[in-house]
Amino acid sequence: MSSALRLDTLREQIGTGDVDTVLVAFPDLQGRLMGKRVTGHYFLDHVAEGTGIEACNYLLAVDVDMTPVPGYRFANWEQGYGDMKAVPDLTTLRPVPWLEKTALVLCDLVDHETGTPVEVSPRRILQRQVERAAAAGYTIKIGSELEFFLFRDSYEEAAVKGYADLEPHSSVIQDYHLLQTTRDEYLIRSIRNAMDAAAVPVEFSKGEAGRGQHEINLEYADRSRSWRSTRWRKSARRAMSTRACGTATARRR
Repeated sequence: MSSALRLDTLREQIGTGDVDTVLVAFPDLQGRLMGKRVTGHYFLDHVAEGTGIEACNYLLAVDVDMTPVPGYRFANWEQGYGDMKAVPDLTTLRPVPWLEKTALVLCDLVDHETGTPVEVSPRRILQRQVERAAAAGYTIKIGSELEFFLFRDSYEEAAVKGYADLEPHSSVIQDYHLLQTTRDEYLIRSIRNAMDAAAVPVEFSKGEAGRGQHEINLEYADRSRSWRSTRWRKSARRAMSTRACGTATARRR
């Protein structure tokens, strides 16, 4: 398994042209990665050392269709949407094997003016829970079992169908089924290997009890590594299933 990127290693890779783009990202309330594609030289000169990037705070008040939802105190039409800052957590730097010459870093969200944490952001909510557990004498560890359904329809075809009546990749129940899951290895193997190459340790994959249903299990780890890995795996699954011309929809445990 590859190791996480250090900033000095990333600097060398940008200098040699092996990396030219850094995804500067943070999770929204739907668990999706949001952010910007930053050129490598700009990331080193202006983003990496705490300056970060700006993003509109409406991103923490949208639904799955990216429509702003009323009723949030943090961000709403009545008070006007404003900016927040995404500050890189350099311990999350990783290569992105499924994208050419690309790295990714996850960010903490802070107020654009005061620099105080955005308390409703997912990473900050997790940090508070970890702090409360530590104060009570506990250490949080997580084993992520990530399940999804694989369909033969592309994302575009699924949208035309209204995400109904999709064709499962398998016509049979495939729980622990090695023959049927062998037929799916063109994608599932790519996900396993790409995760390892991105320093996201995978234990195994297996078929599940539905037609076209799979699960990929990440190593049992402390909360920060496990949570980061979960975000990564979801993003990778969608990206690689798109390139393979299929559709993968997730359910989590």
